[in-house]
Amino acid sequence: MSDRIRRRFCEIVAEDRVLEQEPRARHTTFRIGGPADYFVELESIDEVKVAVRICQEENLPWFVLGRGSNLLVSDQGYRGVILSIYKGFQKVEIDGEILTVQAGTLLTTLSGKALDASLAGMEFASGIPGTVGGAVVMNAGAYGGEMKDIVRQVTVLDQEGIVRTLTGEEMQFGYRTSLAKKKGYIVLETVLELQHGQKEEIRERMQGLKAKRIAKQPLEYPSAGSTFKRPEGYFAGKLIMDAGLRGAHVGDAQVSEKHCGFVVNTGHATAADVRELMRQIQEKVQEQFGVRLEPEVRFLGEFESKE
Repeated sequence: MSDRIRRRFCEIVAEDRVLEQEPRARHTTFRIGGPADYFVELESIDEVKVAVRICQEENLPWFVLGRGSNLLVSDQGYRGVILSIYKGFQKVEIDGEILTVQAGTLLTTLSGKALDASLAGMEFASGIPGTVGGAVVMNAGAYGGEMKDIVRQVTVLDQEGIVRTLTGEEMQFGYRTSLAKKKGYIVLETVLELQHGQKEEIRERMQGLKAKRIAKQPLEYPSAGSTFKRPEGYFAGKLIMDAGLRGAHVGDAQVSEKHCGFVVNTGHATAADVRELMRQIQEKVQEQFGVRLEPEVRFLGEFESKE
């Protein structure tokens, strides 16, 4: 079966873009995770459509991955197919204030292109370490801005293998969610609308936000970004700090000393370490403040439950 599946993928992409037992730690910003059965790098909408169809016909679980910046993969890895929409999916076209962007484009790269074109509106995203596709799915945001503010149109592949175009309104953006997340759509391309501005003012805003990130976030360690969603009326990092958990650790997974809203990998943390530390954080915050912290990090693979 393994040979047949590999052959089917190799019919649509080059052999060197079909990897077996590829360690997930190489493809996530947490630098954690066991191997995936198959890792397939895709570079066109047609390749995505056919790859998904192969997975469906072979009854194989599949998961779409960009940069892996908001993800914790289990130590056992993933028994299925990782469809990588990243390195070969980074075309950007700029026409006035309209940007047409493929899903694998890094937000940092796109922000730089917006700056070069003197376009304002992406400054909030200039330091988010993910792809446009993932940012749209999660309605990523920072420093008062969110993707919903600039998205005008999204091209997706739905669960039936049909390419659909949705308006920003039809995407039903909410706090760290969207229609694409709810329905399991694959984001292929996004149309953004920015505004002309003064290049130096845009640059200054980006540099100011970068300085804030460096000062306040543990960028020196691998992580998946903010570990928990912001509970209504609270800040997750402050609740964790006030619970006395700054620097708390399980193995090499640690609550950041710099910003308690981040769990970081200080060396050789396992997914089990991170998951257990997150469980302890949730338990103590619930006990002390009556607030249930919900993970912002997504989980992939099998994890033992200790609930």
